Parts: sequence; structure tokens; C-alpha cells
Amino acid sequence: MAVYAKTSVPPRARTLPGRYYTSADVHQKERERIFTRRWLCVGREEQIRNKGDYFLAESAGESIIVVRGTDGQARAFFNVCRHRGTRMCEVPSGTFAGAIMCPYHAWTYALDGKLTAARNMQDLEDFDKADYPLRTVALANWEGFLFINLTREADTFDQDFSSLLGRFAQWRIGETRIARSITYELSCNWKLVFQNYSECYHCPLIHPALDRLTASTSGRNDLMRGPFLGGYMTLRDPGTSMTVSGHTDRPPLGEVAGDELDRVYFYTIFPSMLLSLHPDYIMAHRVYPLAVNRTKVVCEWLFDADTMAKPGFDPSDAVEFWDMTNRQDWHVCELSQAGIESVAYAPGPYSNQEGLLYEFDQHYLAALGPPLDA
Repeated sequence: MAVYAKTSVPPRARTLPGRYYTSADVHQKERERIFTRRWLCVGREEQIRNKGDYFLAESAGESIIVVRGTDGQARAFFNVCRHRGTRMCEVPSGTFAGAIMCPYHAWTYALDGKLTAARNMQDLEDFDKADYPLRTVALANWEGFLFINLTREADTFDQDFSSLLGRFAQWRIGETRIARSITYELSCNWKLVFQNYSECYHCPLIHPALDRLTASTSGRNDLMRGPFLGGYMTLRDPGTSMTVSGHTDRPPLGEVAGDELDRVYFYTIFPSMLLSLHPDYIMAHRVYPLAVNRTKVVCEWLFDADTMAKPGFDPSDAVEFWDMTNRQDWHVCELSQAGIESVAYAPGPYSNQEGLLYEFDQHYLAALGPPLDA
């Protein structure tokens, strides 16, 4: 059974040195040591519902094709032809008509990655199509979310995510569907997005509408160390919801009941995802570092599929509330980036309300590896 507690920080806990937010060298090492080695959320299984459906995922500078095969199995491949390395697919999503063909010389691959046709190569004595399948990428499905890993095998996912498997069963996340998606581009380092999400020290000042619904000091956390961090905040009034009006007519998700009806859970899933569990909907942010000072965030709102099918379903009360809250957060993250880039910046002290930020820093530094020179 989960045990929830307030966070705290050890004596002399300080924010990270500025170079971790401003150095191109650090950014490159993050790509090599973190984003090519960790499981990264790239989308939802519903995006490839039918055979041949695909979408492109961008990760650590790589383009990845995520596709539903003719056998119904989801797979991921590097978007690189085995002939001369051409990027084969440019359209972000769609449906393949049974095969993936390189536009340069028409090398053609089945949806399971096998090379099926290579023009004018049959007269080469040492050429065998079986030697040139598309390079695969490990793909895993957790609660309907698809994760890729550029360097590990798919069978390691359950081990790496062991503390999350089954943890949110009552929400039945896998049965929810995307109702709305908004993409944001921020002028700040990706870590500031994670750190901002992990504390409500700023909420009374930055989010007055949010603060009216949930007290900034109500946070209690059950995951307080490692790659997954978070817990819940309590709604000020029973039966309310994080919407524009503070109320909703939607029924609870899945088997959500009891105390869960008056709580909202917030978790960071290092290094690519922020997950918010509400009584009546799910919100998920996918975080993509574009440069040391630029980040793309894709925010999706998920609802029960049966609720979405009912006449008059409208997710805008939740979407508008969080779009406003997101933009407030993004603005202050950009202000943080601007200040950290100043010669006046020096690491400052964390408060006890920022305990998850300190733990994020510790896990991040361990994942990054040996200390970097100033």
C-alpha cells in the first residue's frame, strides 16, 4: 500500500549550476547518456489503431517510424533506408499501403521491417535481402502509451517500470482516448518544465484559478526518489473538478472512488513525460528537448471512450483550464531560463516544498554520469 508524505530537502540543498541549463555540451551529453538510453513516451496506441497506420516520432535527433503491422503487432523502426541511408518517410502520420518504400531508389520493406524489393540488386553475388531489414527500435506499451528505447531491448521495460505497473489500475488509463491535443514550443531548457511541474510553491502567485481549487500545501507524495516522482494534491471542496467552472457532469473514470474523487495525482516519468490523473480525465505532457534553451511540449487530454461517444460531450472545460495554466507555467519557465543565463545566477536554496526537484536533480545527475567541467 502506498505511503504518502510531505517532501523535504537535506541541509544546504541547492539548485543546479547554470551550465546544466545553458551549455550546448551538457545538452549533447544528455542526448547521448539519457535520451538514447531511457524509455521515452512518443504517443498513444490509438494513433495506430489499424493495420498500416503509422506516425513518426522524433527522439535524440532520430526519426522513428511507429507502425501497426499486417499481423496487428506494433513495431518501431529507424526511418533510415538500408541502401544509402535515405530518410524514407516525411509525412508525420498516415497509413502505409502494405509496405514502406524509400523514395530515392525504391527499396521496399514490409511492415515487419523485412526488405522485400531492391531494384537491380539481384545480379550481385553477395547480396541477400534478408541481410538488410530496417533497424528496429524497442517499443513498449504501458496503459496505452507507447514508449521507445534507442539502445535497449523491449523486454527490459517491465523491469525499468516495475514501480508503475498496475499502480493506476482504477483509472483504466488504457481505455481512455485522446479528446484534444495542443503543442507548445518553449524558450527554455526541458528540465525547467519537469521542475516546475513538481512543486506548487509557485501556485498561489502564478495560478490563482488553480489555487482556488486546490491548496498549494496539500501535496503528499508516494514516489520520492528515482526516475518516477509524485503524488497527489487534494481538492479544496469535495466533488469539484479542475475545470473552468470547478465542476463537471462527467462520471469518474474506471473504478475511481472514495478519496480518489477528491484528489488529483501528478507524476513525472523521467525523462519524457508528465502524467496527471484526475477523477474524470487524464492529462499527459510529452516533453521533447529541441536545443539547450528550446523545448517542445505536447499536451493531451484523455477521457473515457464511452463518455466521449455520448451526445454533447465537450472536453473544453478541462482543456481551457489547463491551457491557461500551462501557458502561465511556460511563461515563468522562460523567465527562469532568462535569469539562469545571466552572469548573476548562482545556485539558490530549495525550500521543503521543492523536495521533488532536489530528487529530480539527483536522479538526473546520476543518469548524466561523471561530473562535467564547469
